[in-house]
Amino acid sequence: MKPINLKRLIIAILIPEAVGLLSSFVTGNIGNMYNSYTKPPLSPPGIVFPIAWVILYALMGIASYIVYEEGKGEKKKESLTFYAIQLAVNFIWPIIFFRFEAYWVAVVVILILLALVVITSFKFKEISNTAFYLMIPYIAWLIFATYLNIGVAVLN
Repeated sequence: MKPINLKRLIIAILIPEAVGLLSSFVTGNIGNMYNSYTKPPLSPPGIVFPIAWVILYALMGIASYIVYEEGKGEKKKESLTFYAIQLAVNFIWPIIFFRFEAYWVAVVVILILLALVVITSFKFKEISNTAFYLMIPYIAWLIFATYLNIGVAVLN
């Protein structure tokens, strides 16, 4: 096992964290918007979301670091390409949902995001089981977020 390259690990974690931060900045006051919606059952309080996303972005950053360090050749390139694409779609979703309030378009986008994350996770699995397992909470959260997105679309 190779020693951890702390600089690369930090960069790998900061990339998704920065994407999330930039997306929330572009989106505007998400907390006030979320509180104004009629929400489906099981909707958590708004404070849960930033906490969950910070953790999820860190986990996916660690997973990408592992793939970057352990992967080789075309598998590595393909895995990280899917990772970058899903991160771009992740950036776009809150803007569509919160800023433009296009809830049904956001449903389509989050379903695409979910598919991309599942594909990315299995690409990661070809390189590292650990990287794959680090993506599982993200998949679970996206399934829940899809439910919430559909609920808000129906109720608002």
